[in-house]
Amino acid sequence: MSAPEQTTVARRPGLSPRQRAQRWRIVQYAVLIVLVLVAIFAADWQQIGDVFFRPALIKTALTEGLPQALLKTIEYTAGAFVIGLVAGTVLALMRLSSVGPYRWLATAYIEFFRGLPAIVVFIAFSLLPLAFEGMTVPLDPYGVVWLALGIVAAAYMAEVIRAGIQAVPRGQIEAARSLGMPAGLAMRKIVLPQAFRIVLPPLANDLILLVKDSSLVFIIGVSTSGNELTGFGRELANSESNLTPLITAGFCYLIITLPLGILVRRLEARAARAR
Repeated sequence: MSAPEQTTVARRPGLSPRQRAQRWRIVQYAVLIVLVLVAIFAADWQQIGDVFFRPALIKTALTEGLPQALLKTIEYTAGAFVIGLVAGTVLALMRLSSVGPYRWLATAYIEFFRGLPAIVVFIAFSLLPLAFEGMTVPLDPYGVVWLALGIVAAAYMAEVIRAGIQAVPRGQIEAARSLGMPAGLAMRKIVLPQAFRIVLPPLANDLILLVKDSSLVFIIGVSTSGNELTGFGRELANSESNLTPLITAGFCYLIITLPLGILVRRLEARAARAR
């Protein structure tokens, strides 16, 4: 091969990294489209509609208690979130305390309830009257649900809040102390407000998880009037021998979680702009 030919071969351009990425993306889109088409043409849509989306049962669910079940889910979640937030803040402060026993107790609580499935906590609360005769929790079933969910949520929120407190520049605390402000007042007036602004997005994520964990309320055997979405859907699905009410109740969770998801993204975007 002559020298000019060698030069021509050496200079022959190949695909750039950007072009290879574009081709690979096209292949991925093509595979996705093929899979969607296969699913569309292979599915028995009449059977799917009859089992999961029967219009008459959707109407029955909407007129026989689904809005009330949605309200119960919101009430259970809101109460548990308040308890979890308050207890989580106390645990976070104990975790950062210079007093050893406080740190040990907070660490033991957090590790225990973060590793324990929430359903076990609900079962334990449902058995409390058997273990302690005559014991009752105020505002039943709200009190039981709020405590069971709040106890678990507090363990997760404590770590989130602790990270937020540690993210506040230590120089601000030192400046406040140098001006004669007591440590407790500096924590309440300076550190905690900034820490909560930092951890708002992860706390909103914890709220979304609480919404879904409220589906475990059926474990404690609440009455029909106290049913949340999943409990209501299960009972109606069992009575009608069809999954449509349960699927309808499941979609109602999106009414709560989708706005919260949008809120989380906006809070994260705002925090990114602030940095």
